[in-house]
Amino acid sequence: PTIDLLSFELSKKITVKTETMKKSFAFTLITALALCASQVCQGQANKNVKEANKLAREGAEAAKNQDWDKAVELLRKATALDHKYADELAAVYQRRGYADASEQKYQDAITEYGEALRLTPQDVRIYEQRAAVEMKINDYDKALADYSAAIKLKPDEVRYYNYRAYIYELKNDLKNSMADTEKVLQLDPNSQDAKARKQRLEQKLSENMPLTPPPSPARSPKASPAAARTP
Repeated sequence: PTIDLLSFELSKKITVKTETMKKSFAFTLITALALCASQVCQGQANKNVKEANKLAREGAEAAKNQDWDKAVELLRKATALDHKYADELAAVYQRRGYADASEQKYQDAITEYGEALRLTPQDVRIYEQRAAVEMKINDYDKALADYSAAIKLKPDEVRYYNYRAYIYELKNDLKNSMADTEKVLQLDPNSQDAKARKQRLEQKLSENMPLTPPPSPARSPKASPAAARTP
């Protein structure tokens, strides 16, 4: 019985030690694999950064030569690898939009400006440029929306209120046009455009005011039958 007990205890210790070794080996293996994966990922990241830098340089060179399609393609790839090039890609979209507008390709220009704003929605200049193109095709509602967005980003910029007041006047929205015109004069009391517009608006508003009907003539009291009889 004593020998059996010793054998059992020895077997138990060996089993525990084996299990401990297995766990230790598994932990070591997992750690090694994680470290290896991390190194692989880091290596891939470094490779992506280098490739993005190369593509961005080539894209900048293409933009310098006004090869907008090539510049967009290269900078798209660069941005996909490293998002820090999003601003450069937006700038190329913006410049391609300007080129399209110069060639009177207004819808193409609007699309390009939209792509630029998707990447850099806080760039107030792009809203202004797109609004100018929308005015070219008489899309006043979209132009109003873009100038309103520009005003939210830059609420003290006089010309945005001036442009918006002008569009409201074109739409015969005299009340809103006057409100923006007053805002312009608050920011720039010497604005000749705003002064001239205010005079026009005041005249139009006075013409649109309903006329007050003249007072009805007072009726003479009816003579009573008794008063009508002669004595």
